[in-house]
Amino acid sequence: MLFDWEFALEILPQLARAAVITIQATLVGFALAATLGLVLALLRRSRNPWISMLTGGFVEFIRSTPVLIQIFFAFYVFPQFGIVIPAFTAGVLALGIHYAAYCSEVYRAGLEGLPRGQWEAAIALNLSPWRTYRDVIIPQAIPPVVPALGNYLIGMFKETPLLSAIAVVELMQTAKIIGSETFRYLEPITMVGLFFLIMSLISSAGVRRVEWWLETRRG
Repeated sequence: MLFDWEFALEILPQLARAAVITIQATLVGFALAATLGLVLALLRRSRNPWISMLTGGFVEFIRSTPVLIQIFFAFYVFPQFGIVIPAFTAGVLALGIHYAAYCSEVYRAGLEGLPRGQWEAAIALNLSPWRTYRDVIIPQAIPPVVPALGNYLIGMFKETPLLSAIAVVELMQTAKIIGSETFRYLEPITMVGLFFLIMSLISSAGVRRVEWWLETRRG
């Protein structure tokens, strides 16, 4: 029998528990990426050339290096400088910072895509920079970029197997452990693929729901 359904059902609870770790890593990492990405986008638009230049250099450096190297750096190199981070935290931080660099470019495109009149109106009303961004600019800049942010959410979800490289027992690592113990890889690897497919489809539906909700609010 090529695919053993009885064995698949037997390992299903173990994979489901590991899927919780994968989901947690994705949600926490994306929350960090979405928040830090907005901060980086605002800093890159700073009138201070040093802040803008340093932020731009940081973003380009993060985007130009592989996320796996960044995960290894956070987990293996930081301890040499006295910064010891648990594997799960190191992996989530690396994923979050990596995707924050990409999210910052999405935010920047949204901010620069607003009509010039919006900025001029805020100046005419004598709004502070903080109130201008909070009450005028960001509420208009975010909705158009939600689809792109949603793509990065799904992309991050599919990158979580990289955490197995630093011994985080997430979904893929659990499948490899099951395979090494039972010498059956077909069932666990296939089920992991199905888990990722189902959760990616759910994430896509959630992003579309958020888009619809934002459109109804704007309407």
